Order: sequence, then structure tokens, then C-alpha cells
Amino acid sequence: MKEPMPVSAPGRPRVPILDELRGLSILLMVLYHAVYDLVERFGVPLRFFHSRWLEMLVAFFAGVFIFLSGISSRYSRSNFRRGGICLGFAFLLTLVTYWVQPEFPIRFGILHLLGVCILLEPLLRPLTDRLPPWVGTGAAFLLVFLTWQVPDGFIGIPGVFLLQMPSGLYWGGLYGLGFPSAMFISADYFPLIPWSFVFLAGSSFGRLVRGNRLPSWFYRSRLSWLAAVGRHTLLIYLLHQPVLYALFWIAAQI
Repeated sequence: MKEPMPVSAPGRPRVPILDELRGLSILLMVLYHAVYDLVERFGVPLRFFHSRWLEMLVAFFAGVFIFLSGISSRYSRSNFRRGGICLGFAFLLTLVTYWVQPEFPIRFGILHLLGVCILLEPLLRPLTDRLPPWVGTGAAFLLVFLTWQVPDGFIGIPGVFLLQMPSGLYWGGLYGLGFPSAMFISADYFPLIPWSFVFLAGSSFGRLVRGNRLPSWFYRSRLSWLAAVGRHTLLIYLLHQPVLYALFWIAAQI
């Protein structure tokens, strides 16, 4: 659940809290997928898995991870290289899931999102950097809230105002942008709208992080083992599901 990226540029120390939060996010994702496998593939009745609060919690930590990726784009020596590598793994994952579970493949998951966002970040930087970091971060999060329901056909803030999006956008080919058709299926779905705005919020906030403009506690190391996990999240993301499935299958046979 991570694109290959350094959290520091040459001559700059790593920011431990970024690795630690990334490590926490990937561990929670592994736990979620373990529960998913138990419920959906091995028939273990865990009622809380289908609860609304769990869905919100998963979305929150996915958002934290994407936000951190936006911050780290400010430290990379080559976002074009990182983005290309990330997209390469994303498309490989799509091919594998079409082969392993053709009825439920990953067509535009979090790796696809991060790959595209990382590639676009250097191109958008001259525009986004015209805003002060706090303003850019806040504006990006406002766009997240406004577009959160775009994949469901609406734009606006629930309880305040909602406008229906043109139905012609949801013909099927624009699912990566955030306009899926009614028949669209993806085991992991993170469209550019609204999730790219979370990434842009992180990119804007990253100007503060890289400029050492945050309180000193932000730059201190706390849990080195968690930071170590956070530095290897791509490998964990690619391997955790086969490992989990194998372990559960062996346990089921026993």
C-alpha cells in the first residue's frame, strides 16, 4: 500500500513520524484484509465486518496514507520515476487479480491512484505553490468534502446541498476519474475524484514539513520498529494477501 518513495531527499534526514504513521496504516490494512479473508473466503461469521464504523475507519486510514504520500512527494528526487514504478506494480496487480479472481479484480486501486498522483504532482506544483501551504491544504480538503460523493453521482456537502452529476459521465470508461458505471466492479477502488485532493493536501502540507516549519516534536523518532515497517510498505502490500490466504488455508485444513 505504498509507492516506492524516499521520505528524505539527499542531504535531508528522514522524518520519522511519516514512516511511523505509514507503518501504522499498512499494519491496519493487513489486519483489515485478514478479517476480509476470514469472512468472505473462509466463511467466518464476524458481524462487525459489515458495519458502517469499520468502513469509515478504513477510509480514514487510507486517507492518512495518501496524505502522507503527498507529503513525501516533496522529498523525492524523481516523482516521474516513482510514479512510473508505482503504476507498473499497479497494472501488474490488475493482471494478477484478473487471473486469480476474474469476478472481482482490482481495476483502479490505491496503487493506481498513487502512481497517477505522483506523476501529476510535478506538473501541478507551479500552480499549487502559488497558495500559502495552509491555504492550499485547506482548499484541497474542501474539495475532498465537496466531491466525496461524485463516484455515487452527486457533488456537494450532505445536509447542506447536493447536486446530481450529469449521467453521461458514468458510461464506464471514466471510472479512474471517479465516474464508474452502475456495473463497475473493483476489489479496491480509489478514483482520482475525490482521493487525488487528499494527495494534493499532503503535497501542500509537505512544504511546511520540508521547511522545518512545524513544532520540534513532529521531527522526533518514537517507535523505530514501526518506522521500519513504514519503509517497506510496498513489499508488504504486494505480499500480504498471498501470505494471509496461505496461512488461513493451512489452518482450515488442520
